[in-house]
Amino acid sequence: MELAGKAVVVTGGTRGVGAGIARAFLGAGADVVVCARRPPDEPVERDGRQAEFRPLDLREGAAVRDFFAGVAADHGRLDVLVNNAGGTPYRLLDEGEAERHARVVELNLVTPLTASLAARPFLRAAHGSVVMIGSVSGVRPSPGTAAYGAAKAGLEGLARSMAVEWAPEVRVNTLVLGMVRTELSALHYGDAEGVARVGATVPLGRLAEPEEVGAAAVFLASPGAAYISGASLLVHGGGERPAFLDAAGVDRSDQRG
Repeated sequence: MELAGKAVVVTGGTRGVGAGIARAFLGAGADVVVCARRPPDEPVERDGRQAEFRPLDLREGAAVRDFFAGVAADHGRLDVLVNNAGGTPYRLLDEGEAERHARVVELNLVTPLTASLAARPFLRAAHGSVVMIGSVSGVRPSPGTAAYGAAKAGLEGLARSMAVEWAPEVRVNTLVLGMVRTELSALHYGDAEGVARVGATVPLGRLAEPEEVGAAAVFLASPGAAYISGASLLVHGGGERPAFLDAAGVDRSDQRG
């Protein structure tokens, strides 16, 4: 319970990865507030402890500022902000107008900046931290989700600059996620067999679980990471096996010593 008494906000924390992160912080003893435009279908809880839900549209700057002021006032502090809210539909670049792609960038890059700026005074008072939820889409080609990939690349750059500007009072780090098993996995990978096939492409042989992402977020927010800031922690099960290894027509069995 190393975060007992700490106040944590997880944006988009009502389902999927966000709910897994919220549950991990609850397990670490923190008081957790989750926000989204709509309430969760069921409470986000762990070990008999429940996250508080507050509705919020992160695209509304004034509402975001009021939200963080309210959380800090009600809890007496704010120690951690996890910028998790985001996502994108599959859409090739030439299948949508620039304005539609810009909305993806707004959700995945501008709203984390909006939330971070609103939270900063309270995080500074508590010597707290920000955890950005990035993606491997930001460090490799992302066909079909190009705007999302560009936004996630920008999010890492934003976090590194924030880490310098806001030091030493506020630490800022990024979790760079690979594929995670959630209730929406079928939309991306198909049925259970499809999910298994996709998981087999990961060196560790499976997709991540939301709570495993949460454990990494808890670490970055904990005293154990007190000297870590401006860092990007890869949570992707070892990444992706290079395609050329399987495409090459060379028998390497006789080259092993």
